[in-house]
Amino acid sequence: MRLRKYLFILLLLLSLLLATCTNNINTYKPPNLENTEKSPLTIWWNRGYYVQQDEALEQVVNQWQDASPQQKDTNKSNAKLFFYSEDDLLNEIIKALEKGNPPDILFSERTDFTLGPRWAWEGKLADVSDVIQPVKDYYNRSAISSVYLYNNTTKQRSYYAVPLKQQTIHIHYWRELFHNAGVREEIPQEWDAFWKFWKEAQDTLRQQGQQDIYSIGLPMSADSSDTYFAFEQALEAYDVQLLDENGLLLLDNPEVRQGLITTLDWYTNFYQEGYVPPVAVDWLNADNNTAFLNRTALMTLNPSLSIPGSQREDEDIYRNQIATIEFPNEPDGEAPKYLVSVKQAVIFASSKNQQVAKDFLSYLVQPEHLGPYVKGAVGRYFPVMPQLWEDSFWQDPDDPHVWVAAKQFSKGSTRPIYQALNSAYSMVQSKNIWGKAIERVVVDGLSSEEAIDEAINRIKEIFVEWAE
Repeated sequence: MRLRKYLFILLLLLSLLLATCTNNINTYKPPNLENTEKSPLTIWWNRGYYVQQDEALEQVVNQWQDASPQQKDTNKSNAKLFFYSEDDLLNEIIKALEKGNPPDILFSERTDFTLGPRWAWEGKLADVSDVIQPVKDYYNRSAISSVYLYNNTTKQRSYYAVPLKQQTIHIHYWRELFHNAGVREEIPQEWDAFWKFWKEAQDTLRQQGQQDIYSIGLPMSADSSDTYFAFEQALEAYDVQLLDENGLLLLDNPEVRQGLITTLDWYTNFYQEGYVPPVAVDWLNADNNTAFLNRTALMTLNPSLSIPGSQREDEDIYRNQIATIEFPNEPDGEAPKYLVSVKQAVIFASSKNQQVAKDFLSYLVQPEHLGPYVKGAVGRYFPVMPQLWEDSFWQDPDDPHVWVAAKQFSKGSTRPIYQALNSAYSMVQSKNIWGKAIERVVVDGLSSEEAIDEAINRIKEIFVEWAE
């Protein structure tokens, strides 16, 4: 009798353990959608840079349709998926919103920078807390923070987007050019020594008659969002905090102003001293990539792995000639903290299929579905869920780019862009205030103090306009 009692208790404990493990693996449960409208779910998606990414998404859509209760109505198609180029998608979504007929779900690779925070502030996005909450603990802190946005209509913060993947800025250099010039490939990790190393490398190339190779491909143009991202990363390195935890400006703090001036001095001196290609003042987003791949820049910064990714078909260039390295320690000696842009999907408040849209995104963000989709970007973007880093694709030391870049996210410290704290800051990026400040110094000849004071005044105006 006692043995039977013990066996019963053991079986009960085992069943509870299995149930707990199952819940940890998959939190997706198809909802009851019997009373929802049967019009097709409309999804507009930014076309990927690699066909594998689009194929992975198509597969998730098909799998979801098979799993969704709506599929019981065989006369209806669950979802219509449309892929657009980056620029076309922005143009189309703006027109659709003006006409009051947006898609149910939108994924744009620019949403996190400008439009997403603004739409949330204006009350144009649906609250997706019921999508986020079941998987909230799967995400890293920066991903969750980036989608917790303020709605000026409700006067509250909530989750108005769903994080899918992330990017940060990387450093690439030509190992081949080092070897050809006889420069020793021993790159220091202390901040000042790191940047001095690149200057000395160019000096060596000049002594050998290489007049067309510049050491640092640093964007200087107000027409390039890469300029904005690179300068913001420099501000992070110099510990210049522009907003407090409540999203309020700190620009009236004299230490913040001086930090901005110091960072602008540091950034523009490379150009003024002749270590950046002169045409960098006219660069668009792709031009630093082009300068690097044309071997006119020894090293460059880029907010994705698009540069080595473009050379994947050439095994020697990808694995041997181009290198990716982590940032040096910050000026105060601390390990680098990386600014991350979290790419996210949104549902519009005017969607006719909000519940179905939420069901699809709930299905997509299950790790077993989101993982293959992110991996389809082959390193251009990275996971926002720590458990996805366990995949061998991100842990392969034989990949000289993905493996190094993955350490920036999985082992380093990150923070989301300032738009997550205050939607008004999205206009600082949209108007490229930092790119304009850089141009005012290197093109118009202003001092860093004058250019920063102009930038501070413009940012204050933006925040006042936003509050009206």
